[in-house]
Amino acid sequence: MKTKSLYLAALIVISAAVAAVGKDEPRSAGVAIVPVKGSEVFKLIYKSETASKVKLSIYDASAKVIFSETLSNVDGFIRPLNFSGLPFGEYTVEIADAAGKKIEKISFQPAKTTGAIHVSKLANEEGKFLLAVSKGASSQINVKIYDEANNLVHSETREVAADFAQLYTIKTVGSYTFEVSDNAGNTKTVRF
Repeated sequence: MKTKSLYLAALIVISAAVAAVGKDEPRSAGVAIVPVKGSEVFKLIYKSETASKVKLSIYDASAKVIFSETLSNVDGFIRPLNFSGLPFGEYTVEIADAAGKKIEKISFQPAKTTGAIHVSKLANEEGKFLLAVSKGASSQINVKIYDEANNLVHSETREVAADFAQLYTIKTVGSYTFEVSDNAGNTKTVRF
């Protein structure tokens, strides 16, 4: 949802920039680059009031062209830019059309990899809870379970090498809080 909101905001800014240009002046284009959260992809958004030939070029920090593409007779597009396999660092995106050049900078940095931690209560099963940890999580997880009075009723540390799931059965009735953390500092707290 946040990504859609970013796209909408970028398109509004671009449309406002294009609309602000006077009738007698060359029509400049609007360009925005939006990162796709949790991936090595950026979305390039281009919009112009007039269709023309558009050249997209991407340069690395040493001004070497690493990608180039020419599009004919376009007035707008949204294009993914996949930086997978490229070294981390600064990149320059250049858009050249009939109205001139637009330059945008991208800082391509490693994404923080976190494994997914999920805790759920089994439907129609009183006192049964499922903990699932995806492969991306670090190799050690800590599980703490607290009762409704915030007393620690269970604590364990586990080494996990791949995807992990564990079923917990709690015999006493009431509400519980699961606190699951890994050695990378990721913590998830779920209350039932």
